[in-house]
This record gives sequence, structure tokens and C-alpha cells, in this order.
Amino acid sequence: MRPGAAAAAQNVVVAETVTWICWGIVIATWIVGALAGMRGSHGRHQPLGDGTGWRLVSVIVLIAVIRLAGHDLRRVTDHSPWIELPGLVILVASTIFATWARIRLGRMWSAMPNTLQAHHELRTDGPYAVTRHPIYTGLLGMILGTVLLNGLGVTLALPVVGAAIVATRIPIEERLMSSAFPDEYARYRRRVPRLLPGRQLLRRPH
Repeated sequence: MRPGAAAAAQNVVVAETVTWICWGIVIATWIVGALAGMRGSHGRHQPLGDGTGWRLVSVIVLIAVIRLAGHDLRRVTDHSPWIELPGLVILVASTIFATWARIRLGRMWSAMPNTLQAHHELRTDGPYAVTRHPIYTGLLGMILGTVLLNGLGVTLALPVVGAAIVATRIPIEERLMSSAFPDEYARYRRRVPRLLPGRQLLRRPH
């Protein structure tokens, strides 16, 4: 194997290893948090729909895209440093942000977007002062970082599915929070952007 090819193969291995470590940290955090939250926690279900059907459709679309366009997507794979290095930074930073948001939410987290935990509290500080949905911000950032770090290619299908899932869950969660905390959440929505941090800095003061 030529030195250049060997270095490229090694970079691919490093990229895959970092990707697995970052996603492993997030998954482990969710599992530990879910187990801790199950103790004495009783959720209050709200009939607002949970978007399960849309998530299932999204997964089916992902499989279909990879199946039908997998060869074409592999052709756009590019392991150039100018693509992978920003991906590494975005992936690591987004992993930290998503994990921070999950830990800060604590037992208020629920797998279903239409469920409130007992004695639910509205989080508005920490990462929740940056965006209203910092977990989704972090996860979408992780997907973007994963795509870039792994040189585009087949991973280009991931943002489509991630965006579809988030787009179905956020409206449900926002209606739930508006119903549970009408005044407080209305003020919170005016103050903090939904997903993209820093947008409030661009708003002109009244």
C-alpha cells in the first residue's frame, strides 16, 4: 500500500473511531439518565400526538435513499482536511452541548414529546438560555459533524432524517410547554431562539 493510501486509510479509521466515541457518549448519557429518571417518576401524557408515524416514515426514507442512491453518494466522498477538520470540531462541540443539555434537563426529560414529568419544571438557564431545544441543536450539530468528518458520502442521507424527526417533535413539545406554562413559556419564546444559537443577538432592541 502506498504511503498516501495508508495515511488516507488511517484517517478514515480515526474519523470512524471519533464518531463512535461521540455518539457512544451521548447514548450512554441517555441510558443512564433514563434509568435514573424511571425511579419514582410518573409522566403525565397529553393527547397531542408523538410523531411516531413520521419517525417511522423517516427511517424508511433513509433506508430507501441509501439503497437507491448509495452508489452515487459514495462517489461524492471526500476526505479532504478542509472538510474533515471542521467536522471534527462541530462533532465534538455538539456532543458536549447535547450532553450538557441532557444532564441539565435531568428528570424532566421524556422519550415522548407529549409527556410531562410529575412536578415538571421549565428549564430556561444553562444550555436552555442558548436555544429552546438545545438537545436537538446538539444532535443536529452532531449529525452535521458526522457527515463532514466522514467525508460526506452515504452519511449525506442522515441530515434529511434528523431534520424530519426534529421537525415533527418540536411543534408538539412547544404546544405542550405553552399549555403547561402559558405566560412563562411565551416570554421564554420571545427571548430565546428555537434552534440556532445567537439569533437573539441579531435582533434589534425595541
